[in-house]
Amino acid sequence: MLGILRRKVASDASSVLIKRKLWNRTRPVVLTPTVVAEEILLHPRWTRNFSHFTLCGSMDLRSSRGMKDNFVPQITMQTWNRPFCSNSGDLVDAVVPFMGESISDGTLATFLKKPGDRVEVDEPIAQIETDKVTIDVASPEAGVIQKFVAKEGDTVEPGTKIAVISKSGDGVAHVAPSEKPAEKATPGKKEQPKPKVEPAAAEVKKEERPRPKVEASPPPPQTTATEPQLPPKERERRVPMTRLRKRVATRLKDSQNTFALLTTFNEVDMTNLMKLRSEYKDAFFEKHGVKLGLMSGFVKAAVSGLQNQPIINAVIDGDDIIYRDYVDISIAVGTPKGLVVPVIRNTDKMNFAEIEKEINTLAKKANAGTISIDEMAGGSFTISNGGVYGSLLSTPIINPPQSAILGMHSIVNRPMVVGGDIVPRPMMYVALTYDHRLIDGREAVFFLRRIKDVVEDPRRLLLDI
Repeated sequence: MLGILRRKVASDASSVLIKRKLWNRTRPVVLTPTVVAEEILLHPRWTRNFSHFTLCGSMDLRSSRGMKDNFVPQITMQTWNRPFCSNSGDLVDAVVPFMGESISDGTLATFLKKPGDRVEVDEPIAQIETDKVTIDVASPEAGVIQKFVAKEGDTVEPGTKIAVISKSGDGVAHVAPSEKPAEKATPGKKEQPKPKVEPAAAEVKKEERPRPKVEASPPPPQTTATEPQLPPKERERRVPMTRLRKRVATRLKDSQNTFALLTTFNEVDMTNLMKLRSEYKDAFFEKHGVKLGLMSGFVKAAVSGLQNQPIINAVIDGDDIIYRDYVDISIAVGTPKGLVVPVIRNTDKMNFAEIEKEINTLAKKANAGTISIDEMAGGSFTISNGGVYGSLLSTPIINPPQSAILGMHSIVNRPMVVGGDIVPRPMMYVALTYDHRLIDGREAVFFLRRIKDVVEDPRRLLLDI
């Protein structure tokens, strides 16, 4: 037993001596962290992150506690991190920006630029289509688009790289669409002549082969006059739905499946409101810088109706009814990409000029595709004006989570009985679709009657009667 202990002590002592010698031999080779970092930077095969070093040879740092404590902190201090840059620092990645709290992904709708195009800082290079809005992907730096790493139709999330931009423009190939290098023939090479086949010999060989018997196909059945004639498939086109259109379809169907929809109608004599507009439109524009339209009159009439019938401004939430003490009116706007519904906040505290300015601003943003998520969130009541397209009468669908929607229609001169005489009057049909689970017919008719009274006699707004 004593002999075993002696051999063990001797072995440990020799191991320590060998490790010390190895450390002394490798010690002059170890450079300071700054020098090592400089050599790595100049080497073209190293990557951009220098937080990990690989040392050649074997070394046991556990044999010297002090050596380990002094060496490790010096290496970990040298951490290099260059986001969105290539090895040379010339390339920058264009990524999908944050799209909103309720939006997790979108569809890459279209590229506004092509590879090789020059772009400036914050210049849009692509458009992302979401369920609600269209968002631009801007260039983070000025330069030349080197390549696209995503294609149109891809589903992308915030932070997804879609393009690589070269700040100097080096390495960007400007290739015209008609140029196809693979199809170009090499000028120094000549095509090998193909062996000619004698036509006579070929015809003889063809005649020698026995021809199969072809049975006469039966004549096509004659169609009777009662059978429908379907158009050929070649005259049909299948196009995928946009995300906005799919979202609109889902919400409208959910509204139809959830609410107990019922519509009530009335007609409004537009004579006095149109007269008011005709008399004061020039003075109104001169003072406020915006045209006086009919929509502001209906918005003010809707505010008055919602204040008289608060249940129209409420909504069902589970087993509860939420009464809203504010009036945020949504205005339905039809755009080339689909229907959007921006919201006018606190309309009960706004005058005619402020309402007209807000409607014009939101309508321009909606048609340009620059409207934001916040500008369409919320809303307690919706007004849809189908009259701008010539609609005479319709039954609008409620915009969830609201409980009612007002539909305006075209103005048509019709014969009306006024004071016992038949006179032509500019008339408009109005429709109110409401959730019959929450709103009774009595409240709905009273609300629509208030719209009619205020529009036909705008002085009621001034006197609050």
